[in-house]
Amino acid sequence: MKRKGDEADSVRFSESARGQVARRRLLAGSAIAAGAVAAGASRALGATLTTPSWTKEPGAPVLAHPYGVPSRYESGIVRRTLPAPIPQVGSAWTPLADLHGMITPNGLFFVRDHAGTPEIDPDQHRLLVHGLVDRPMVFTVDELMRFPAVSAIHFLECAGNTFQDWAKPAVKTVQFSHGLLSCCEWTGVLLETILGETGVRPEATWILAEGADAAAMDRSVPLADALRIGAMVAFAQNGEPIRPEQGFPLRLVLPGFEGNMNIKWLRRIKLMTEPGMTKEETAYYTDLMPDGKARGFTFVMEAKSVITRPSGGQRLPSPGFYDITGLAWSGRGRIMRVDVSVDGGETWQTATLQDPVLSRCLTRFRLPWRWGGGSAVLQSRAIDETGYVQPTLKELVAVRGVNSFYHNNGIQPWSVASSGEVSNV
Repeated sequence: MKRKGDEADSVRFSESARGQVARRRLLAGSAIAAGAVAAGASRALGATLTTPSWTKEPGAPVLAHPYGVPSRYESGIVRRTLPAPIPQVGSAWTPLADLHGMITPNGLFFVRDHAGTPEIDPDQHRLLVHGLVDRPMVFTVDELMRFPAVSAIHFLECAGNTFQDWAKPAVKTVQFSHGLLSCCEWTGVLLETILGETGVRPEATWILAEGADAAAMDRSVPLADALRIGAMVAFAQNGEPIRPEQGFPLRLVLPGFEGNMNIKWLRRIKLMTEPGMTKEETAYYTDLMPDGKARGFTFVMEAKSVITRPSGGQRLPSPGFYDITGLAWSGRGRIMRVDVSVDGGETWQTATLQDPVLSRCLTRFRLPWRWGGGSAVLQSRAIDETGYVQPTLKELVAVRGVNSFYHNNGIQPWSVASSGEVSNV
């Protein structure tokens, strides 16, 4: 990975110029699409607009659902799972192809559990901060909520996201290839604020965070990195209390770091001089290399992107205009550019990034495309503000081999057949 340093201003300028070109192209594409719509509308002139049944009578009462629910016509937009031998140990994938913008609704946020979801009484839950601190302290949830709070929008991605496709395409849809990924607004107390209360001894360089689930999930985090990226103890997501499956009542949020480190049901933070070398960071969450050795402590989720529409399992009904759209993200900062190819990587076009573009956050990108009805291969590549370019899977395998499980950020191709069927290749 190469950082730009003194070239930052020129990079921003060139990115801005490319963005203007992309916007002009998008407007041109929109005009084409609008023309197609207008043509369809002109064919409808003189037709009678009927009055549907729902316009003829009052609808449901104001509080038919005290907690709002989606339309029944959208009942297919749900998280999905794959068969697992133990129901409490597994994952539920976010339906990325059905979402818009950058925020994941709480009810569709992906789930990864190692021992099921505990039912925790927030009045009885406690957070212990101890180890190499001046004043070991135990906090209630209410006490933590009295501290100055902050909110930030960040993505969360399981380190095992896209694990199925290391050797060859194994899943059909973007939900199962990339759906261990979500993004929301987190609200909580900065770790720095909490440690300001306990004090930190000079020799402390690591923290060990532990959850209150039956797995007692724990991971080690370099203290300096946690403070640098704005680690927080979160109690809310998207404006409401964190859902039980996301760590209610408290969760550690480490922006840009692999999901397993963002400890749910947080109950303990211990400051230490070295990592705890726990099961989850030695036996698991390491990267097996071709020589048989394993890389450990590969915290950061590198730049990655995926086209969500059109994507695997979908079908283009007819030739014509389509808005290629997808998501890009990087654990090292902002997305600076996304390139899209419709010919399998032979040529690339710069996509438009949809505002806001935030650090360590999902970024929506778009590219207008007129499909002529022939075969095509769609793919995207992300470039972040450090200059890191998302690799192809072939480039990744050349370094990592095919025995890895975690941190697959290779470029994802989708093949469009002349029939309009879209598949994972």
